[in-house]
Amino acid sequence: MSGRNVILRFEEVSFEHGHNKPILRDVSFTVRTGAKTTVMGQNGAGKSTLFGLITGEYKPESGNIHISERASIAIARQVIKRSELDLTVRAFFENCFEEKVYDIEPKIAKVLDVVNLHAPLDRIVRSFSGGQQARLLLAGALIQDPDILLLDEPTNNLDKAGIAHLTQFLIDSQKTCVTISHDADFLNSFTDGVLYLDLHTLAVEQYAGNYFDALRDITARVERENRKNAQLAKKIQENKDKVNYFAQKGGNMRKLAARMRVEIEEMEEDKVDVRREDKTIRPFVIPAQEDLSGDVLTLSTVAVVKNHKPKEKKVHVALRKNKHLLLSGPNGIGKSTLLESIARGTNKGMKLGKGVRIGYYRQDFSMLNFEHTVYDELKAVLPREDEEKIRATASGFLLNSEVIRTRVGDLSEGQKGLVALARLVLLRPGLLILDEPTNHINFRHIPVIAKALGEYRGAMILVSHVPEFVRQVRIDEVLDLEQ
Repeated sequence: MSGRNVILRFEEVSFEHGHNKPILRDVSFTVRTGAKTTVMGQNGAGKSTLFGLITGEYKPESGNIHISERASIAIARQVIKRSELDLTVRAFFENCFEEKVYDIEPKIAKVLDVVNLHAPLDRIVRSFSGGQQARLLLAGALIQDPDILLLDEPTNNLDKAGIAHLTQFLIDSQKTCVTISHDADFLNSFTDGVLYLDLHTLAVEQYAGNYFDALRDITARVERENRKNAQLAKKIQENKDKVNYFAQKGGNMRKLAARMRVEIEEMEEDKVDVRREDKTIRPFVIPAQEDLSGDVLTLSTVAVVKNHKPKEKKVHVALRKNKHLLLSGPNGIGKSTLLESIARGTNKGMKLGKGVRIGYYRQDFSMLNFEHTVYDELKAVLPREDEEKIRATASGFLLNSEVIRTRVGDLSEGQKGLVALARLVLLRPGLLILDEPTNHINFRHIPVIAKALGEYRGAMILVSHVPEFVRQVRIDEVLDLEQ
């Protein structure tokens, strides 16, 4: 690794989003050609902003960003832009280039094969499942044949086969890859260096080795710094006690007390500003609608997609209060479409109990109004709810007084997910519909979310491709659309 040329270098780069919203402060690091680098950090720390600085979407307030001459960059973003959802597959790939590319069909076929996705070129992007759209995003970056490949949460919505396919591609690839992800096992399989964005100091710490090596080094450093600070704190307190005693005496003793005060100040300066661990959302409860009785939801037919065409299938699902259903199946089989039709009440094979409130967590967060501030979005759920309750609920999801005044559309994807969860708490639904609720979410929050869902007392339908998360949630029944 040390013999490779540096392809990307940040030199004392600072950046802020708008007035008084600093993201990075005097950040310096290097990435070498062919490196497989992971970017870590809490939701809202600026991971996607870092990618925007690399691509040139954002310009630094100060400092310099150096990219090797003629090095090209492509990014696979977290989600497909709304303006691209109604494009055909062909137009989506054409949109990846600034200039017209002739004879693009063979190139499209090649990258679709790499991401293990097969679809007609005239199919509309919106019609693909979340997992299929994730593969399209990766293919859109690969078709540009970049020197530096930026991957922003590439495993979101991917099923087990999709993650395995992507993992092997990254292991085999000779490209310089910089990846943002919360999937520890995925990251550890190919990472050889880590950049950690510290939300509190606005610095970037650089670590060598794989993902688990970096976590070990970070933990060891924090422990060392805590030990040093504890020793200094003990000595400082001892000296303060002596100063208080000597200061009451006269003559030389008072002079000694003055010298010791200087020593205390020096020791205070020597204390290390220990990197604070990422905050975790507080344990929470999603209250269930109180007046539930009988069947909350019944399903007699569902549409299953095979060979890009929906096919009706007979089922028998009856969800009562406190019953949890896991909806499973590979990417593209129709899970998200089914959830959408239930949430909208358009599924012809469904019967919803009278007066049942539905709480819907969509994987693309389109159930949120991106023009609202966070406060307005939460207030809109229950307009008569008092402000103190709304702010207290938001605070539990790390949506502080600054974030709560921010427009939803300006939040990171992870923060949008936390807004969506806070919204469900205020809604008190009778039927909870969750489509990949761990996407974009900091791994520290996931056990807290799993516990809340497991304890939810209403009816629930869950879609998730994260086995570890599903194991932590109480599931009473599984509907496998592939069976």
